[in-house]
Amino acid sequence: MKLLNVFLATSALTMFATAANAVDLEFYFPVAVGGAAAGTIQSLTEDYMAANPGVKIDAIYTGSYADTTTKAITAVRGGNAPQLIISLSTDMYTFIDEDMIVAWDNYVTADEQKNWIGGFYPAFMANSQTEGKTWGIPFQRSTPVLYWNKEAFAAAGLDPEKGPANWAEMVEMGKKLTVKDASGNVTQWGVHIPSSGFPSWLWTGIVAGNGGLLADDTGKNVTFNSDAAVGALESLVKLSATDGVMAPGILDWGGTPKAFFEGQAAMIWTTTGNLTNVRTNAPFDFGVGFLPGLTQNGAPTGGGNFYLLKGSTDEELQAAADFVKWATAPEQAAKWTIATGYVAPRPDVWETETMKDYVKGFPQALVARDQLDYAVAELSTFEGPKVTQLLNSALESAITGQKPAKEALDGAQAEADAILSAYR
Repeated sequence: MKLLNVFLATSALTMFATAANAVDLEFYFPVAVGGAAAGTIQSLTEDYMAANPGVKIDAIYTGSYADTTTKAITAVRGGNAPQLIISLSTDMYTFIDEDMIVAWDNYVTADEQKNWIGGFYPAFMANSQTEGKTWGIPFQRSTPVLYWNKEAFAAAGLDPEKGPANWAEMVEMGKKLTVKDASGNVTQWGVHIPSSGFPSWLWTGIVAGNGGLLADDTGKNVTFNSDAAVGALESLVKLSATDGVMAPGILDWGGTPKAFFEGQAAMIWTTTGNLTNVRTNAPFDFGVGFLPGLTQNGAPTGGGNFYLLKGSTDEELQAAADFVKWATAPEQAAKWTIATGYVAPRPDVWETETMKDYVKGFPQALVARDQLDYAVAELSTFEGPKVTQLLNSALESAITGQKPAKEALDGAQAEADAILSAYR
């Protein structure tokens, strides 16, 4: 009887200790592209909780990236912030300015600082670190790539296994791929570079491919009207205005994969985060290649990082950090990459047997990874939404023929300088 009482007492103490040490976490997660993103993140959180019964994670799906950012800022200001969010890498300076995130450096050991944080691709860390601190951990990261319809290439007398190596080749191929009916109406455009929503992202790749950058790494200075940038915008406008290989006006971002699937465009620029979507839904064989550059290879990085939000205990934030360490480890990151098409953010992920088997049967997945050697940081500054909108408006005015490229970019530069001067 005494032994039973001791057992019951010990069990009660164990249950009490487990309950006392249990950690409840919330994180906001945007569902921004096609594919199995939501289901995969749910599966990952369930797997983690099964292996760590003291941790409960509530993944809250918060709509678009913009919705997620707005909800996170509101939650922090209201004193009920989640511990963790996935939001755009370009939100880093906004979150620092709002004083709403904490550095990951506080929740890693010296070994993890070197081998975990130091193990991500440098191109992704360019939008994750500033002033010697790590503010974001790359997760659903991407670069845009070029997709081409191999059947359309063959019909145009082009080698279906070879996409354009540079901008000039893209234009020449685009002319052969642009198809008109008997009345002279275009039924298939050579290329489709979307310009709605956030045209600055893809245009950053054109600027990089012309040897230029749009901003420095301090978040305080932009070079919207450099020679490289003006030349890049003039070349983009010419695709419709004089080359005749792309539909005029603002082209829809969300409708780009559909235009590809339905044969309205033989080549498209879109995120590698759409890779699984294209693989699943394209009714033809397709190729994937680097963005064609004007003078060199170049592409922007994009996508989302994990951020730790202020307002929780150190124990909760450490538990959130431990989950992210697990989620970005090779096997979990491989599962995420295969399900979504996002770029595995660390070289060690590509060394797993899971990823090796995947790319054996689907080598197109290697293109975005290899393009990281030429990738630049996506535009990110203090007052980011305002500054980026100035640029997007300038791009739209040039694309729609309202202003010449240089005039549009000079105006955006002057207005951006006025905003950023307060941070210099």
